[in-house]
Amino acid sequence: MTKSGKLLTRARLMEQYEALFECPLCYGEIKVDEGKSLLCTNGHRFDLAKQGYVNMLTTPSKTKYDKRMFDGRKVMNEADFFEPMLNRLSEIVSQWQAVAHKPKVTLLDAGCGEGSHLSSLQEKVGRQVQEDVLGVGIDISKEGVLMAARNDDANLWCVADLAKCPFADGAFHVILNILSPSNYSEFDRLLSDDGVLIKVIPDRNYLTELRSVFYQEDDRREYSNEQTVELFDRSFELLEQERIRYSVRLNPVQLEHLVHMTPLSWGAADEQVRKVLEHDLQEITCDFTILVGRKKEIIR
Repeated sequence: MTKSGKLLTRARLMEQYEALFECPLCYGEIKVDEGKSLLCTNGHRFDLAKQGYVNMLTTPSKTKYDKRMFDGRKVMNEADFFEPMLNRLSEIVSQWQAVAHKPKVTLLDAGCGEGSHLSSLQEKVGRQVQEDVLGVGIDISKEGVLMAARNDDANLWCVADLAKCPFADGAFHVILNILSPSNYSEFDRLLSDDGVLIKVIPDRNYLTELRSVFYQEDDRREYSNEQTVELFDRSFELLEQERIRYSVRLNPVQLEHLVHMTPLSWGAADEQVRKVLEHDLQEITCDFTILVGRKKEIIR
C-alpha cells in the first residue's frame, strides 16, 4: 500500500471510531478533519503522519526505548518468544466477550511499543469471538509507534503520554498493559464499567539465565513482583492471578536481539553484554504473572 493509501485507510478508521478520542489539552470532542488530522472543538489539531499514526503528546518526551530495542522485540515476537503468553491473553479476552456480548470490542494496549503484541492479540481475539475487534496502541516512544503503524493497517496507533491519554471516559472494553508501566487512575477513567484490565508482569524466573550472568554478585539476581501485585490489588478489584511459565530455544542471533531488547542490559558495559552472548545460552525461561481486574467502584 502506498503512503497516501495508508493515510486514507487510517483516516477512515479513525473517523469510524472518532468517539473514542478526546483532546489531551482541553478534553474537547475530536473529529477527523479532511482526512488529514484530528481536530477538537476548541481548535487543537493533531496531524496524521504519512506512516498512518497520530502524535498526541502535549509536551516533548525522551525515553530509553530506541530502534534497536524495538527491532529486538519484533524479532522475538516473530520467533514466538511471547506466543504462549499471548495465546492465554487472547483466551481471557474471548472469555470476557462471551459474557459481555459486545458487538464491537475495543482493546487499548497501553505501552504498545512496536505494536506486535496488539497486532497478534487483535487477530487472535477476532478469530475466536467472531466479532469486530479494534485495537488502539499508544506509547510515548515515537520510534515504536512509527514501526507499529508501518506494519499494521488494521489498528490505530498514537504517540501519547499514559498520564494524559487522548481518549474519552469509558472508551475501552479491555485495557492491556504488557510488561510496561501503569497509570491506574487513567486506566480507571478509560475502562468501561463492565470492562477488564489485563496486566502482565515478570515473575521470579523471567529471563533467569540472563539475570544470573548480568548480576553475578548482585542481589538483583533475585526478583519479586509482590509490590506490583499489591498495587494492582489496591487500584482494581483483582479477579484473577495466573502464572504462566515456559522455555524457548533461541539461536545466537535471536539471543542477541533478546539481550538488547531487555532492560536487564540497559547501562551494562559492552564487556558485560559480550560475556552474556559468549555463554551460549540456548534455552531461556519465560515466566509471567497475568493479573485480571475490574473497576472497584462499580456496584454489582
